[in-house]
Amino acid sequence: MMKFKDVLFCTTAFVPVLSGAKELPNIIYIVTDQQTASAMSCVGNTDVHTPNIDRLAQAGVLFTNAYCSAPLSGPSRASMFTGHTSHEIGLARNNVPMPDSLRATTLGVLMQHAGYECAYAGKWHVHTASIPDREFGFSVLHPHTDHGLAEASVAFLEREHTRPFFLVVGFDNPHNICEYARGQNLPYGNLPELSQDEWPGLPLNFSRHPYDADVITYEQSLNYSTYPTRHYSPDDWRRYRSLYFRLVEKVDAEIGKIVDIIDRRNLWKNTVIIFTSDHGDGVGAHQWNQKSALYEEVVNIPLIVTLPGKKNAGKEMPQLVNAGVDFFASVCDWADIPLPGGLYGVSFKSLVESADPEQAHQPYVVIETTFDKGITRGWALRTPRYKYVLYDKGNYREQLYNMEDDRGEMRNLALEKNYREVLQQHRAYLGEWMRRHRVAQIRPEVHLIPE
Repeated sequence: MMKFKDVLFCTTAFVPVLSGAKELPNIIYIVTDQQTASAMSCVGNTDVHTPNIDRLAQAGVLFTNAYCSAPLSGPSRASMFTGHTSHEIGLARNNVPMPDSLRATTLGVLMQHAGYECAYAGKWHVHTASIPDREFGFSVLHPHTDHGLAEASVAFLEREHTRPFFLVVGFDNPHNICEYARGQNLPYGNLPELSQDEWPGLPLNFSRHPYDADVITYEQSLNYSTYPTRHYSPDDWRRYRSLYFRLVEKVDAEIGKIVDIIDRRNLWKNTVIIFTSDHGDGVGAHQWNQKSALYEEVVNIPLIVTLPGKKNAGKEMPQLVNAGVDFFASVCDWADIPLPGGLYGVSFKSLVESADPEQAHQPYVVIETTFDKGITRGWALRTPRYKYVLYDKGNYREQLYNMEDDRGEMRNLALEKNYREVLQQHRAYLGEWMRRHRVAQIRPEVHLIPE
């Protein structure tokens, strides 16, 4: 691994101190946009072929229960790069500028102060589409476009580096499914159509169950541009799923260019590589497209971590991870940076290094949402066995699912007496989390959580 000295922080410059040499790994962070956890062939999905993402999984550790911090690009990415939940810092929606008070402690700035060469290529979206050059600790390699993004990243990795580097590669796809649903041209080129008999089938949870939160249907009715699929036929949904998986394959091919240079330069030996997505897509489950809703397809995302030397290659881990705040904490951990005060992310570094599926981690993770261009707020709390969902209004706004038996979320246990104790425990967990993260209640005598 590259060696770098302990550092002394000052307000104007980075000054190395000559004592106490440390070995710090390079870190490459590859993040796609709107890719659900199941949209990879390495997890057994035969409707999509992702040989390059699969190469990362074969070389690394795959987390099966990783969740986005918020199922919307801006809030999710804000969480990744600030270490805060997006709502507590006023970044619950897209296109909201980051508060000036946070700029000095964003991840790139901390990494730069720790001695890393920090480079950013592709989508930023906190809040501008492209990250401004020399701000937030990063030098810009490439703007927000998938055209030429992999090539710019490859050129960076081809160079000799005298310091450990932190490279972020932010792809836009498979986000182009949004343009497809709206009947628009795809920004990076249209895709060839498969014949109808090659379209994938409908998911087993295609139908919405009768005790699903009714506010989801209400949100669909408010925003036709975001949800033009309300009156899709089953074949419309099959075509949608086919194009979505083709977009995943398209971005997989671009990721392959980066994996190839990692191979050619043998960067595996001294580099941590993290692959994830900012959130998923409904992909027709519960007849839902896009994000915002707290369905599993929307909030459960890929997370693959490869260690230097491909240690623990091919392992799977079931522990719960928040790929926003926990990602921030983990990168700080690898870079030997103390986690700034007031942050609650839990590093997954020790999990990856032990690869012990029985290792204790954290009891729950929480995903929060404000619907894109909508009015509904919601929270999902995932424990090892159950998932508790709460929206701030509407009929059946509470959901409880057994994720071992019902990953498709088709039986709402919150209505059943036998699960009353489980429901109360998950309410208590969410109440604890809301207090910690200063979630504003409706008013003092009306709490968001029932009872």
